[in-house]
Amino acid sequence: MNSSEIRAKFKNFFSKNGHKIVPSDSMVIKGDPTLMFTNAGMNQFKDIFLGSRKPEALRVANSQKCLRVSGKHNDIEDVGHDTYHHTMFEMLGNWSFGDYFKEGAINYAWTLLTEEFKIDKDRLYVTVFGGDKDENISLDIEAEDIWKKYIDNSRILYGSKKDNFWEMGDMGPCGPCSEIHVDIRNDKDRKEIPGQELVNKDHPQVIEIWNLVFIQFNRKADGSLEQLPERHVDTGMGFERLCTVLQGKKSNYDTDIFQTIIKKISEISGITYGDNEKTDIALRVVADHLRAVSFAIADGQLPSNVKAGYVIRRILRRAVRYAYSFLDMKEAFIYKLVPTLAKQMGDAYPELISQQNLIEKVIKEEETTFLRTLEKGIRLLDQNIGTLKASGKNEISGNDAFLLYDTYGFPFDLTELIAKENGMTVNKKEFDSEMQKQKDRARNASDTNTDDWTIIGTEEEIPFIGYDFIETNIHIIKYRQVKQKNENIFHLIFDRTPFYAESGGQIGDTGYIKNGDEKIFIENTIKEHNQIIHITKKLPENTEAEFNAVVDFGKRDSTAKNHSATHLLHYALRSILGTHVEQKGSLVDSKKLRFDFSHFNKLTDEEIRKVEIMVNSMIVGNNTRNEQRNMNIDEAKNMGAISLFGEKYGDKVRVIQFGDSIELCGGTHVENTGQIGFFKIISESAIAAGIRRIEAITGIEAENYIFEHLDLLSEISKALNNPKDVLQGINKLISENNIQRKQLENYRISELKNIKKEIIKKSEILNNITIISEVIDLQDPNDLKEICSQIRGEIQSFACILGTVIDSKPYLAIAFSENLTQEKELNAGQLIREAAKPIQGGGGGQAFIATAGGKDPEGIKKAVDFAKDEILKKIY
Repeated sequence: MNSSEIRAKFKNFFSKNGHKIVPSDSMVIKGDPTLMFTNAGMNQFKDIFLGSRKPEALRVANSQKCLRVSGKHNDIEDVGHDTYHHTMFEMLGNWSFGDYFKEGAINYAWTLLTEEFKIDKDRLYVTVFGGDKDENISLDIEAEDIWKKYIDNSRILYGSKKDNFWEMGDMGPCGPCSEIHVDIRNDKDRKEIPGQELVNKDHPQVIEIWNLVFIQFNRKADGSLEQLPERHVDTGMGFERLCTVLQGKKSNYDTDIFQTIIKKISEISGITYGDNEKTDIALRVVADHLRAVSFAIADGQLPSNVKAGYVIRRILRRAVRYAYSFLDMKEAFIYKLVPTLAKQMGDAYPELISQQNLIEKVIKEEETTFLRTLEKGIRLLDQNIGTLKASGKNEISGNDAFLLYDTYGFPFDLTELIAKENGMTVNKKEFDSEMQKQKDRARNASDTNTDDWTIIGTEEEIPFIGYDFIETNIHIIKYRQVKQKNENIFHLIFDRTPFYAESGGQIGDTGYIKNGDEKIFIENTIKEHNQIIHITKKLPENTEAEFNAVVDFGKRDSTAKNHSATHLLHYALRSILGTHVEQKGSLVDSKKLRFDFSHFNKLTDEEIRKVEIMVNSMIVGNNTRNEQRNMNIDEAKNMGAISLFGEKYGDKVRVIQFGDSIELCGGTHVENTGQIGFFKIISESAIAAGIRRIEAITGIEAENYIFEHLDLLSEISKALNNPKDVLQGINKLISENNIQRKQLENYRISELKNIKKEIIKKSEILNNITIISEVIDLQDPNDLKEICSQIRGEIQSFACILGTVIDSKPYLAIAFSENLTQEKELNAGQLIREAAKPIQGGGGGQAFIATAGGKDPEGIKKAVDFAKDEILKKIY
């Protein structure tokens, strides 16, 4: 069976057994502050396990795209070096929400593996939780007794808490698990060492294939466990590993999942897979990382320097540097692999096809940029190596290696490789120390300690009433304290709320709750695991009292205007630029709106004006909001409602329509477009390949913006003596200024020529080489290089050292004729580093010319003399 058939067979099996087959959730997490990426199939069901959402079906199954590169599941450094670790992978899973438990889960797993997929039972081993004395948790006898019905006792192994007790995090639902392992070694190896001795020993051919988690406990903040009111099943099977077993391979990378891509890389690079271990690793790294980056971009996460975007950039750069170092790929090429990936996996994940053009462009730009960074890093490293060699040193400091890594993204192993080629070493201990300091700083900055919820009341579903009300009476049903580095805050959950929680690009509401004379300010409103959480800096004195909850109307109203304007902007962009425009992100607050969208060219001034005119026309048209709150999603799409890719929608959706603008949206909006007021775009820029960003303002903010610019225009007019045509007056002033600037430049060049003549008169000629060394008076430090250039045009063989002091700051320049850099091995870039020490400065440059600046003007003569002496040593 090929991989597509295996995936389909899994889904069909569970569909026949009463499971609802649900689509994969986005690989990029939204609305969960604890995760950046989906790292397991259960992520989209967390709020069901936590009891904050009811399941749509009691039995579900799917194939979920996952990413593991950071935090608890940090596998990235293993990827490519072994046969079974990946960044992006598919997790096949089935779930039971209060329905079947251990008996059902074990029966389904065993039946599918041995009867449907025909895996040899003699190659399978299972583990059960062996208990933990420290936690006072007993052996999972229930799971062990069930397994005895299917498999010999000798193949049932006891696992530790580390391997066989699953936890969502430091707190929350958890429980024992039972793993299924498969031994795919050849018969000879299996006879020599029994498979049970290699289970959970990181053997590449005795691998875990399926994990059955039995969620029956809740971990509290104090570490204690309590039984959950409902027990759930959460299973996960690595799709890539399953394909390895069923296709008779010894490595995931030998399956059709990866071989299709690896063959394409080989075709482009000319490197054959299987010929060399180092190139094989590189081929595997590129094939794996292509998948991770492509799926992330398709799900809306672009590479960047922060949070999830940084993770994606890091993955792509790892692929680029492996290809650069081991496949000799010095130009961008990974983007050329995207069509192969889309063709292979597009049926199962159609977003790869719909977003293919964007994925290619983003990857190409990232590759090209990082390749330039690599070249820059190599130049800097070469300069460093040259300086160290000149001073007799043979070790690059860990601090310098870390600077290259941290500032330029230059990988340590490449620094080490280049150092080795030059007969040098790198201080890895020092580098690791700097890395650890950086990690500690990041960890300390984000340290939080969250208490358990204190339960006051219960409410099955907490209604959001903020579409209709901005004020209501509420009760607190639970709260908790969150201890942060700089302050402690409180999370409150109400029995109903008018406060909108931050989501869909719209910021959360603020306001207050009041009881008698006590007023508690709501600093922000967020959503976590389907719960609306109100953040405060203090806890009410009486948490069981009734409170009046009031939303900040001014802020909510301005935010609603900007959110509605975002819909009109989206419609206008698609109407004017084309329907290829898709929203890729947004931020809506009370001051402005920001809208990211797919488009491959900078908008012209004419296009921006057309967009502004269309949006303002729709505003003036005073279109009434047509809102449908519980529309069937298929019905909404049929009426033309635009859904945002990467967002998760249920069967019922909310539709917002203003005239021809129709979108699925959960945010707050104006009742009619006339309430928005004036709309003005204030910036348009690129944030990634194929992604543009517009920032705009509305209402009072837009009016103030216009008034400020009119006032500025008035001031300019006054400064020009109020000409009839202000633009003509400015152009005249610019023309006059250019003429004067040219006259001054001609005067400056003439003066520099006179200075050059004087210092040449004072020069010495030694061994047919003109030696110039002077401290001169100048107005601009750039004039030092200009004089050196003029000397180069007149004298065939020369060495020039010039110094000057401008505004109490010393400057130095050293230049050589080309013949001296070759025949006498003179290097201005290297010499100036030592010569600049008397002025407490530093600098650099090329072999034939270099400049430096310093702090101590008293040392300029000494610096010039030092350089002259060093040159004379080389000449004689």
